[in-house]
Amino acid sequence: MSVLVAAAVLMAAVTHASWNAIAHHIKDQLIGFTLILGGAASIGAVMACFAPLPAAAAWPYLIASAALHIGYHFLLMRSFALGDFGQMYPIARGTAPLVVTVLATVLVGESLSPWQLAGVAVACAGLVGLALWGIRDAGTRPQWAALLAALATGLSIAAYTVVDGIGVRASGTAIGYIAWLMVLEGVLVPLYAYRVHRGRLLAELRPHAARGLLGAVLALLAYGLVLWAQTRAPLAPIAALRESSIIVGAAIGALFFKERFGAPRVAAAGLMVVGIGMMLAS
Repeated sequence: MSVLVAAAVLMAAVTHASWNAIAHHIKDQLIGFTLILGGAASIGAVMACFAPLPAAAAWPYLIASAALHIGYHFLLMRSFALGDFGQMYPIARGTAPLVVTVLATVLVGESLSPWQLAGVAVACAGLVGLALWGIRDAGTRPQWAALLAALATGLSIAAYTVVDGIGVRASGTAIGYIAWLMVLEGVLVPLYAYRVHRGRLLAELRPHAARGLLGAVLALLAYGLVLWAQTRAPLAPIAALRESSIIVGAAIGALFFKERFGAPRVAAAGLMVVGIGMMLAS
């Protein structure tokens, strides 16, 4: 992985944690995701007018990825509604590189060194620590639903990461691929929001429009950078480096949402980052 690719993925990590924080901050999750996904779809439609059309071989992956992204967004909404941002975000994002590592080995033929396998084990230990500390925080009422939603979100991230890693390489145009992906995945949630809110939708969107547009730009930039990187480096290290956003998400949860992020959670998140760093080793 070149310095330029690594820098792009790190920027994607920061922008991804930021748009997730914006979505979490809007109390009505459906309104927040409608603004962000609808805005990204609108920007993607403009981009699609000027970008090359993806090759025919990429379209099955585009359609599959759009379906996976839609499921991911609903799972993410659910996990944010049920649990703390500072816990749900690291679990969802930390699950993904571990599963991507396995899928990339099986489906794409990427191999791992013993050091990278050790990194998977360390990251898994951090992931388990975050989940267990969340149960302890919940006292006599464990947040099982929140934890399951976050883990399911992580699995969906892993699935679309591998699908897009193959699809963008077959497309011949990273810009065209991300533009059409934003269009395909960004339609259903706004339509669902219209069905739920009916005539009240525009009035409920208006107070959050500026934040939603910012979130849309950040969301498109975050995944566009990752897709570009996937055309220039193996999937597993990119997925691992991208999840350095775990620390950004944890910091946002503590600083802006005033969520308690004590020493055990810091240690667990740190383990995940150490493990991800080991996975990046050659």
